[in-house]
Amino acid sequence: MTTETVTISKFKATCLRLLKQVKKKGEPILVTLKGEPVAMVGPPPPAEKSGAWMGAYRDTGKTVGDIVAPAAEASEWEVLGR
Repeated sequence: MTTETVTISKFKATCLRLLKQVKKKGEPILVTLKGEPVAMVGPPPPAEKSGAWMGAYRDTGKTVGDIVAPAAEASEWEVLGR
């Protein structure tokens, strides 16, 4: 696969067309200034298809110990001792 090379002036003049080309072909374009590479315009990485964020951590938690009993005795709480 050969990367297309365009001058910065051509990129500026045809930016929208070049970006559509990158999206369509999935191939990057090298932008140069006076023959030196200055930027590489490429397609974004593929999107993760994880679905909705709601419920993303469903089934990942684990209940350990008694979840109903107090975490500490009442005497250990300062607010209750006064």
